[in-house]
Amino acid sequence: MNSNPTAAQQTTAHALLIGDRINTAGFEGQVLSNAPLAVKVGSNGMAVVFRYGVAVLIGLSAAEEAAFLEKLQLRTYGKISPYEEEWAKIQIAKEGDEPIPVGGPIQVREFSLERMLIVADALAKSVVLGRDEREVANVFDTIEPFARELANFGKTSRNRSSLLKLMGNALLVQHRVSGRVAVSEKPDVLWDRPDLERLYARLEDEYELSERFETLTRKLQVVAETATTLSDIIDTKRSLRLEIIVVILIAFEIIVTSYQIYASGGH
Repeated sequence: MNSNPTAAQQTTAHALLIGDRINTAGFEGQVLSNAPLAVKVGSNGMAVVFRYGVAVLIGLSAAEEAAFLEKLQLRTYGKISPYEEEWAKIQIAKEGDEPIPVGGPIQVREFSLERMLIVADALAKSVVLGRDEREVANVFDTIEPFARELANFGKTSRNRSSLLKLMGNALLVQHRVSGRVAVSEKPDVLWDRPDLERLYARLEDEYELSERFETLTRKLQVVAETATTLSDIIDTKRSLRLEIIVVILIAFEIIVTSYQIYASGGH
């Protein structure tokens, strides 16, 4: 692949979260980069594949996208349906700088491989954050009635099974979100091209990656604390139940013993 994925002044990047993990080892095709995996697709397009389940397709037609995604099916684990996706336009900057207008296209000096890898990295993180934000929001919607019930009545009417289900959902989302991608880590290409730091910083700011990640982290802490609270409630209910059973058994033993004493005295 030459340095330009397209001869035009503008191209399109399409980021898709297709699963929890993609196996990128031994990928067939013209490999342009190994970390992350980038391969040439068609005459002018390229695809950047991230192990945490995202493929960013740049300059591909609809048919080329469909064919490439089909190739990824056997390499994808924990498939997501429908895909989480995000689009962006990339164009050559007229002034030679690389501004990123709010809501506008991403402007680069040239369609070089290094710049496309940086754009792909930002889009991949953004699309992952989008799904994680929605998953955490769904857990919060489930937790809210439970929290309101505790606040109003000081107890919950939920049984042990529903509490365990709620705790399981909270822990599952926490595991998926925290283990998916390190948003705070910069793309590997910046080690060799520190001059592209400004481009990545602008992309990071445009997609609010740091702010969204921090907000998500705080929400995950609430999820973790909720799971701990649920666990404590389950343990308390179990302890109370055991105490009641012990009291009943002691009372039954006292009754039986008293009866035996009474019966013996009668003779």
